[in-house]
Amino acid sequence: MEPAEELKRQLEEEDLNPEQKIRLLNSGLNRALNMAAVHTDGSVLARVRSQLYLSGVLSHCVVLLSQPPTRLQEDWSAAATLARLTSSCCVGVEPGQHSEAFHRLFLPSVMDGLLSLASQLMKRTECASLFRTVMDAVGWLLRAHAQLATQVLSSVHYEQIQMCDDVSVSLLCVQLWIQTCTSSRDFVSGLNDDSVLLLLNEAVCQLAVSGDSAVGGASIRLILLMANQQERRVHPLLLTFRGLDSLLDKDWRGRGFDQDVDQLITFIQSDKDPVNHSEASTERVQAACVIQAAWRSYQTRRRVKSLSRAVSTLQRRYRAWRRQQQQHREAQRWEEELKYQVCVRRQQARRKFHQKQRQLLQLLPADQVHSYLQECERRAAVVIQSCWRGFREKRRYNNTLRHTHTRQQAARTLQRAVRHFLQKRRAAKAPPITPFWIGERGLTDSRRVELKRQVEEYISLHPSSCVSPQECERLHEEVQLLLLSELQRGGHQMTEEQRVEALLAHTHTQLEMLRDAPPLSAVTTTVAESFLSPSGPIATRARDAHNAMLQACRLPWWRTLGDTAGVDTFSPAHLQELEAELEGLFVGGSAGAS
Repeated sequence: MEPAEELKRQLEEEDLNPEQKIRLLNSGLNRALNMAAVHTDGSVLARVRSQLYLSGVLSHCVVLLSQPPTRLQEDWSAAATLARLTSSCCVGVEPGQHSEAFHRLFLPSVMDGLLSLASQLMKRTECASLFRTVMDAVGWLLRAHAQLATQVLSSVHYEQIQMCDDVSVSLLCVQLWIQTCTSSRDFVSGLNDDSVLLLLNEAVCQLAVSGDSAVGGASIRLILLMANQQERRVHPLLLTFRGLDSLLDKDWRGRGFDQDVDQLITFIQSDKDPVNHSEASTERVQAACVIQAAWRSYQTRRRVKSLSRAVSTLQRRYRAWRRQQQQHREAQRWEEELKYQVCVRRQQARRKFHQKQRQLLQLLPADQVHSYLQECERRAAVVIQSCWRGFREKRRYNNTLRHTHTRQQAARTLQRAVRHFLQKRRAAKAPPITPFWIGERGLTDSRRVELKRQVEEYISLHPSSCVSPQECERLHEEVQLLLLSELQRGGHQMTEEQRVEALLAHTHTQLEMLRDAPPLSAVTTTVAESFLSPSGPIATRARDAHNAMLQACRLPWWRTLGDTAGVDTFSPAHLQELEAELEGLFVGGSAGAS
C-alpha cells in the first residue's frame, strides 16, 4: 500500500484528537518525504507529493492548521512542523486534471492556514523560533506560487502580523518579500497594481514608523528590487508618496547603507521638479507621507479583502460539516462503549457466580460432591421443565381460548340467523290480529248489536250468585261518595298545611329581623315600620308582651325574686301610659322572643 493511502486510512479509521492527528501527520509526511528523497530521480518526490494531495492527506493538514488555539492544546511545536511539511509538499505537485481546483481553492486555503498559525504564534513571546519557521514555510510556498502574493497582502492574519511592534517580526516580513523578489525576476510583473501598491505601502510605512537600521535597510532594498524589475510601474507609484526622498535623506543616512539610500533617492527624483521640493517643509511632507501610506494601505486592503470571502465561506461550511461528522462518530463510539461495558459486566458477574460455585464445591466433602451435582442437575431440569411446560400450557391455552372465542362467535351468528329466520316464518304463518278498540275497520252497527246481544244472553244465562245488580249499583254509589269525601278532606288538609307553613315562615322572618334589629336609640321610623305585623291579634299580643317586659325591667330587684307570673297582668291604663311614653313602639313576637 502507498504511504499516502496508508496515512489516509489511519486518519479516517482511527478516532484521534487534533493533537494526535498532527503528530501522526508529522511522522507520516516526514517518513514519506525522506523515502522519496533517497531516490536520485526527482520525479519520485513529485509523484509522492501528488499522491499526498490527491489522496486528501494535505486537506487534513489544512484543516488542522486552521484549528483555533483551544483545539491545538498548546502543541505549537508540532503545529509549526506540520506547517513546514505541508508547505514543502505543496511545492512541485502535479495535480493533473485537478489543476484548477489546486491553484484556485487548495493553495489559498493552505496559505490562509499558514498565516493563521503565524498570527497565533506571533502573540506568544516563547514561540519566536516557531513563528520564524512558519514564516519560512510561507516564503517557500510564496516563491513556488507567486500568484498567492495578492492573497497574502490582503489577508487579515498578515495584517495583524504587520501591526506588531516587534522589530524582529517587521524585519522578517520585509525579508520575506526580498527573498521572493530575489528568487523570481518576474515576481513584480505578475502582480496587479493594487498588490504592488500594498507592497510599497508596507515598505514605506516601515521607513516612516520604524527606527531600526536593519528594518530600514531591508525596506530600501525591497523598493530597489521592485524598481529594478518593473521601473515603469514602480516609479509612478513611488511619486505618490510625497516627501519620501526627504525622509530618506534626513532619517536614513549614516546607517551603513548610504549607497542604497542615494540610489533610491536618485530613482525617485529622476523626473521630479526640484522647485517643488523646497516648497513644503520636511515635517509636513513626512506627516503627509505617513498619512497617505496608512490611508491607501487601508483602502486597498479593504478592496482586496472581499476576494477571500468565498474561500472563507467554503472553509466555514466544511469545518461545520466535519464538526458534525465528528460529533456523530463520538456519539456512536460512546454507544458502542456502553454496550461493550454492559457485556463485560455481565460476563464478570457470570464468572464470579461460577467461581463462587466452585469454591462451595471445594468446601463439600468428597463423598457429597456427586450427590450435590446430581441435586443441582435435578433442580435445573425441574426449572427447565417447568418453564417449558408453562410456555406450552400458555400457548395451548391461548390457542384454545382463541378457538373457543371463534366457535362462540360462529354459534352466535348461526343462532341469530336461525332465530331471525324462524321469526319471519312464524310471522308469515300467523293469522292477522284484529284490533280490539271500537270503530275498528270492518265492525258495523249490526255487528255491534249482535255482540251486545250475545253479551246479554251470556249474562242472563250465567248470573252472579253473590251480589245482585241492584246491590252492585248501591255499592258503587257508596264508594263514589266515600272517594269524594276523601278528596275533599285531602284538599282542606293541604290548605291547612300551607297556611301553617306560611305562618311558620313569617314567624321565622320576624325572629330574624328582631335578632338583627338595631338598639332603640338608633331606631328610625322606617326601621320601626318594618317590624309592624299585618295581623291584628299578633300585633296586640306582641304589644302586650313588649310592654310587660318593659314594666318588669322597671320593677325593683326584690320584686323579681318571686313569682314572675304577674308581670303580664298590668292594668290597661298603665299599658296606655307605657305606649304613650314609647310613642307606640313595639316589637312583634312573644316576651320570651323579645
